[in-house]
Amino acid sequence: MTLYDELVARGLIAQVTDEEEIKELINNGKATFYIGFDPTADSLHVGHFMALCLMKRLQAAGNKPIALIGGGTAMIGDPSGRTDMRQMMTPETIQHNCDCFKKQMSRFIDFSDGKALMVNNADWLMDLNYIDVLREVGAHFSVNRMLTAECYKQRMEKGLSFLEFNYMIMQSYDFYTLFQKYGCNMEFGGDDQWSNMLGGTELIRRKLGKDAYAMTINLLLNSEGKKMGKTQSGAVWLDPNKTSPFEFFQYWRNVADSDVLKCIRMLTFLPLEEVEAMESWEGAQLNEAKEILAFELTKLVHGEEEAEKAKEASHALFSGAGDLAHMPTVEVTADDFAERDMDIMAVLVKAELATTRSDARRAVQQGGVTVDGEKVTDIAASYKLDDFAGEGKIVKRGKKKFAKLIAK
Repeated sequence: MTLYDELVARGLIAQVTDEEEIKELINNGKATFYIGFDPTADSLHVGHFMALCLMKRLQAAGNKPIALIGGGTAMIGDPSGRTDMRQMMTPETIQHNCDCFKKQMSRFIDFSDGKALMVNNADWLMDLNYIDVLREVGAHFSVNRMLTAECYKQRMEKGLSFLEFNYMIMQSYDFYTLFQKYGCNMEFGGDDQWSNMLGGTELIRRKLGKDAYAMTINLLLNSEGKKMGKTQSGAVWLDPNKTSPFEFFQYWRNVADSDVLKCIRMLTFLPLEEVEAMESWEGAQLNEAKEILAFELTKLVHGEEEAEKAKEASHALFSGAGDLAHMPTVEVTADDFAERDMDIMAVLVKAELATTRSDARRAVQQGGVTVDGEKVTDIAASYKLDDFAGEGKIVKRGKKKFAKLIAK
């Protein structure tokens, strides 16, 4: 099976500009391709996972990845899939985020000996002359055509700023620059970037008279059509300090039955024959599939040792066998008890199992809270610092949210 056939079989490919040419390039290791990452936070998240896995697959087949960090385009903000304007960031924040990205990407991509590049579009976008851009680039874009692009539709209702309107031109200019500087002949991205990517291939054709190619990958959506990678507390990050390996493992362990096999197919590197054998799994076997998914992805992001620890902690929590030491732990100190004992609502908020005391009160009243396996139904239930000494206490809200509180 060729690489392209495998990408199709895994359900990754959404749209391509020239299928035969793209097959020829990636199957024979002739593609120098780029994927863009806008540094809007100091960590990559699950939404970036598909792109990182794709880069890893393509590099393994001999193709050369370019990770383009959008230090310049982040100064504008991508309107794709948004109903509001992104918050403007300082150059210092953008640079810090770029540095964090490279460290995380290195788990997926081999940057040694020129096998992959990381470049920042601030290097060319920040010094552009406005008049030159209008004459040399803007002349090749039709406003009428741009306004029909999917990436602008949601913003048109609330008002699309001229600032954001330029994003397509900037992204197209990136491809044009990378084509000339590094021989980059392909761009990959999420399916919501299709219009921006076509702008780049068209600019290269008009300015240089040469062909370049684009391919989009399917977005990671759940069975309800919503983007995966979000929880009640926010994004699922790849940084272990923002989302612990245990929490990361549990996110994938708790995906819906209807999503688990799709995620295994699209995100893991398990052989397709192995994945296809799981297609007939049902009932308890789907729980096994979820654990396989959680372990494989945690191993990819955090390494095998952390994946094993997360698996052990998960077993300990839900089956009573295994090592509890690696579950999320929150320290309580004398300061937390300075005024009075902590009631159960304060405990839930401290453990980050509730956002407010009102939220915690509802959880208790609905019967979904336990401390060390015992249900707590009295909102006046309170605890002293000594109660959390030694091994601490495991606090659970519902079946899937929990933390260990331990006295420091």
